[in-house]
Amino acid sequence: MIVDILLVLAGLVLLVLGGDTLVKGAVNLSLRLGVSPLIVGLTVVAFGTSAPEMLVSLSAALGGSTDISLGNVVGSNIANVLVILGATALVSGIPTKGHDLRESCVMMLAASVLVIALALTGQIGRIAGVVCLVALAAVLWRQISTATSVDADEIEGAALGAKGWKIATWLVIGLVALPLGAQLLVKGAADIARVMGISEAVIGLTLVAIGTSLPEMAASVASAMRGRADMALGNVVGSNIFNLLAILGVTAIVAPLPVPAQMLQLDLWVMLGSSLLLVPFLFRGIRIGRRAGGALLAAYAAYAWVLL
Repeated sequence: MIVDILLVLAGLVLLVLGGDTLVKGAVNLSLRLGVSPLIVGLTVVAFGTSAPEMLVSLSAALGGSTDISLGNVVGSNIANVLVILGATALVSGIPTKGHDLRESCVMMLAASVLVIALALTGQIGRIAGVVCLVALAAVLWRQISTATSVDADEIEGAALGAKGWKIATWLVIGLVALPLGAQLLVKGAADIARVMGISEAVIGLTLVAIGTSLPEMAASVASAMRGRADMALGNVVGSNIFNLLAILGVTAIVAPLPVPAQMLQLDLWVMLGSSLLLVPFLFRGIRIGRRAGGALLAAYAAYAWVLL
């Protein structure tokens, strides 16, 4: 058991390191090749910051732990809203006025409903994966066509003037650390599930989901402490859309994902319900204060208690 916990911790460290360096390498390579900063910000950064979740889901699916793959996506979306936004609001209330995320919120809800509809068939297979990726392409096209210009130095991970050897080093570290970290995390989590007699779906929904969301949580709380708590809101909404359409889409094409009965009865609906909680805040411009943050964290604690 101790060895399995160490594997999980080592996997998380490698995922955080690999994800950060891969984003730096990919962003700076793209900018050096002359790709528009707007495209880099909306696509390269989005793919890079979700690379840990992507590699974990793919590694689990290829290793036969498909419940961990699906649980990672569903659990991450639940944790993003209830834990990350809850913790951020507890540190510093999150303003919503002046940040029009209503369209993005509708896209997040539509993606959630789409995945639930696909899951009700009992399996998210290759055709469903293609449907998710087509929906992702539509979302990206909409974002690119309506977005305003972006300065290169405002993009996460941008280091203007970075030497070629440094960019190559970032890419190599990321490409090595990510798959290795994913394998260690999935192996440790699957072994812990077996030892504790807990289903792999529950481990994916809790331990793996929270683990792969730690970088976003740290960044969101840090933003709140710097007075930019509003950044967490956009990051969570964008991450949830990407998790459902990109990570689930790619993983389902590689290895079809049977949907456990438990997820159909509870977890998918908790995911949708947590997303719906944001609607009154975003559509009426209500600040997500400390009381609301505490309520979100309490809701996650209750959900985790029911699971475990």
